[in-house]
Amino acid sequence: MDMKKIGAFLKELRNEKGMTQEQLGERIGVSNKTISRWETGNYMPPVDCLSILSDIYNISINEILAGERASGEVFAKIAEQNITDALKELEKDYQNYEKKMMCVLAVTTLLTITILILLPMETIKDVIVMILVVAVAFIANTLNIVAVAAKKEMLDNK
Repeated sequence: MDMKKIGAFLKELRNEKGMTQEQLGERIGVSNKTISRWETGNYMPPVDCLSILSDIYNISINEILAGERASGEVFAKIAEQNITDALKELEKDYQNYEKKMMCVLAVTTLLTITILILLPMETIKDVIVMILVVAVAFIANTLNIVAVAAKKEMLDNK
């Protein structure tokens, strides 16, 4: 998706309706600065705002995401491209999420190992602390893995 093109198109649509950024923002429930960010292509409107913009401008969300009006065969191509782009973005987001979660898993494991190495094993209290550290690390890492798997399953079902 070309955010600059989408932003310019949003600005064009707003101007066609004779609205200021402030008026449009009030109608949608966002600030005029937010509208400006969309129109300059710095940010994309969230899905709920895309739906409202679609209603205000009497065009489809696909046309907004394409940054142009379309009909017939062109509309079908735009819709297909938007779906492809959205799926690629979801996959990229998931991969970033997975990397972050694996970093958390690695840090948790390393901290646990470090604590176990540095912990003196002289009293029963030390042994209990060691068991608790291992238990907390196991629970944290298990939850981390479950979260990654759940997110992957959620994306696979969409």
